[in-house]
Amino acid sequence: MIYKSADDWRNAKQKKVLLFAMSGLGKTHLSNMLRDTREWFHYSIDYRIGTRYMGEHIADNAKAEAMKVPFLRELLLTDSIYIGSNITFNNLNPLSTYLGKPGNPEKGGVAFDEYMRRQDLHREAEISALLDTAHFINRARALYGYDNFICDTGGSICEVVDPDNPDDPVLNALSENTLMVWIKGSEAHSEELIRRFDKSPKPMYYQPEFLHARWSEFLAQERCAPEDVDPDAFVRFAYAKALAHRQPRYEAMSKWGITVDAKEVSKVTSASDFDALIADALERT
Repeated sequence: MIYKSADDWRNAKQKKVLLFAMSGLGKTHLSNMLRDTREWFHYSIDYRIGTRYMGEHIADNAKAEAMKVPFLRELLLTDSIYIGSNITFNNLNPLSTYLGKPGNPEKGGVAFDEYMRRQDLHREAEISALLDTAHFINRARALYGYDNFICDTGGSICEVVDPDNPDDPVLNALSENTLMVWIKGSEAHSEELIRRFDKSPKPMYYQPEFLHARWSEFLAQERCAPEDVDPDAFVRFAYAKALAHRQPRYEAMSKWGITVDAKEVSKVTSASDFDALIADALERT
């Protein structure tokens, strides 16, 4: 690890941290709080994916839908209107909407093959965005004068790395440039995340092997054809299983850095609180 002890961390002129965890456990909350001090640069992996690597796909998808409307079609063909993504750190809906949900097109679903194609695009984009971390550390310092750097990763980071491979290129690049911090949730957190997801199911990235298995399982369970699948029903079905699938992967990733508890994170309200949180975790390590 780039900080060997709590003292190393406290005395470091440049603090560089990467947060990873299930979505909803405080990564973006901490990152926003630190950014607001104007002493930390906030690098959002999902924002980078949605702007640099998936922005054109997102915009083209919106244009394709607009082309189905005669009024908008004419305006687009004559360059009379502009359609683009208004993605922000706190509004990643354009990216989620592009990923989509497989199933009945009359219910907003996309064909499973197209869904998997978009999933593959996301995988490549996420790996590229993660490997851009070192570039942004240098850019933040050289261009804006930020010594401190916080990388806010997406919940799917554990799906695109192999934590048991000591030569994994992404994890090596990240651990060489940042202190990797796992925010560990409890069973109660998982239950709350499932409750929230059931209330508002959203598209997510999963490993292809996992998705193919869940898709086959869902079709057999519901005894329906792919084109008849309720998209929301499928993603709800997949999400609860995904939490169980991801937990051991996060656990394995934790050996590349340190671990903090989600309950501890919920009590952090300032940069000094965050410094103490990391120092305490390093002492435990």
